[in-house]
Amino acid sequence: MPQASARHLLVDSEEVCLELKKEIEGGVDFAEVAKANSLCPSGAQGGDLGTFGPGQMVKEFDQVVFHGEVGKVLGPVKTQFGYHLLEVTSRS
Repeated sequence: MPQASARHLLVDSEEVCLELKKEIEGGVDFAEVAKANSLCPSGAQGGDLGTFGPGQMVKEFDQVVFHGEVGKVLGPVKTQFGYHLLEVTSRS
């Protein structure tokens, strides 16, 4: 069964999500941006979600984590919770 490790941040608007993505792509550390801005409790750990398999996260999230490029900031991804930026740190 495939496994992935990822980190993410969650905000309430696509506009904010896009602004934060620009910051990260400009060199600001993903973990620091997550700690300062994420609405998810995982933000306190820099957005780290640990390792998980398919079906453990919402469908939109799974699609990106198990098919998107590893090591690249992906998103915004809209889910029922808001807008996410994701970074797949590993996948096997």
